[in-house]
Amino acid sequence: MNSPDRPARPPGPINLNRYEMEFAWQGIPTFMKLPLCLTPDDLRAGGVDVAVGGVPWDGTAVTRSGTHMGPRAIRSCDHLPTPPWARPHLHVRVDPFEHLTVCDYGDAEVVIGSTERTFENSTRFISEILEGGALPIILGGDHGITWPVATAVAEAHGYGRIGIVHFDAHADTAPDMMGLLAGHGTPMRRLIESGAVKGANFVQVGLRGYWPTPDVVEWMEEQQMRSHFMAEVQRYGFDVVLERAINEALSGSADKLYISVDVDAVDPAFAPGTGSPEPGGLTSAEVLRAVRRMAAEVGMVAMDVVEVSPPYDSGNNITALFAHRCVLEALTGTAMRRLGLTDPDYLDERAAEGPAPLPGPVDTPAGDDS
Repeated sequence: MNSPDRPARPPGPINLNRYEMEFAWQGIPTFMKLPLCLTPDDLRAGGVDVAVGGVPWDGTAVTRSGTHMGPRAIRSCDHLPTPPWARPHLHVRVDPFEHLTVCDYGDAEVVIGSTERTFENSTRFISEILEGGALPIILGGDHGITWPVATAVAEAHGYGRIGIVHFDAHADTAPDMMGLLAGHGTPMRRLIESGAVKGANFVQVGLRGYWPTPDVVEWMEEQQMRSHFMAEVQRYGFDVVLERAINEALSGSADKLYISVDVDAVDPAFAPGTGSPEPGGLTSAEVLRAVRRMAAEVGMVAMDVVEVSPPYDSGNNITALFAHRCVLEALTGTAMRRLGLTDPDYLDERAAEGPAPLPGPVDTPAGDDS
C-alpha cells in the first residue's frame, strides 16, 4: 500500500540487486536474481513473458515434510553469478534471456492451518500472472498445489482445453487422504472431477512402486488417463515413451499444455530431497530433456515443479538444483519455440556431433627432420 504522503510507484519490474553481479545466495533471493513484479500492471508494463512464482505450502503432506521451504531453496541454490542474465544452453545454443523477458512474482499467500484459504489465494495468485499476460512457472510446495494452480490456468483458457503431462512416481489420484480431499496425493483426481482437465488429456510418466491400489488404478482407467509406468520405460526405452507422451498430450478439445514435475519422478540417486522418494526412477537428464522438448515442440501455457524438501536434500542441494534446471529447460524450450526451433529433439550440431576430427599426420619429405 502506498503511503498517503508518498507518490505511487510507477508500474514495472523492480530490480532488487544492490550490486552489478550477485550470487543466488546473496541479497534478496528472487529466481536467478531477476527483477520482481508484484502486480499484473508490473507485468504488463515490463512486457514480461514468463513469471516465476512460488507456493510454499506443505499442509497437505502425510509423509516427510519440508516442501514449504522448496521455493526458497530453488531460488537460492544456483552456483553461477547473476545478473547479467546470460544462460546459453550448450545443447541447443539458445540463451532464453536473449529472447524472453522473465521476472520473479514472489509467493502466493499461505494461511497456516487452512488449506482452503491457501488454495484460494494460490488460484488468485496464478490468475494475476495470467491477467498480466505472462506464462506462470510455479515452484512448490507439495503436489497438492497443482489443484489450485492448474484450476486457475483452466479458468483462463477454458475447462477441458488443458492437457497435463505429469512426471511423477505416484499417480496422485487418491479419492482422499485420511478423509481429506485436498492432499498431495489427490490433486489430479480433483482436477478431473471438477472438469478442469479431462482424464483423457492427463498423461503421466514415471509411475512405479507400490501405490496406487487396484481400485484407484481402475478409476484411472475409467477416466481414460494415459499412465506410462516405469515398466514401459524399461521395456521400450524413455525416448519411445516420451514420443508417446508428446503425441498424447493434446488431443480432442485440449490444445494447451501444462507440465507438472514432481521431483520424485527421478530416482532418489538424483533427487534425494523429496517427501516420498521411490527408487527405480528416471534420470535427471531424461526429465530435463523432456521438459525442454515439450516446451519447444508443443509449447506450454504453465508449469509447476514440486515436492523439493530441503531438509532431506544432500550433495550440495542437488534436488533443488534439479528443480532449478527444470525451470531453465522450460525457459529454453519456450525461447526455442519463439525462434522456430521446433524440430523433434532439436540439438545444435556443434554440440551433438562433437568437434571436427583433427587432420591426419602430415607427410614430410625424406631426410627432412623438421
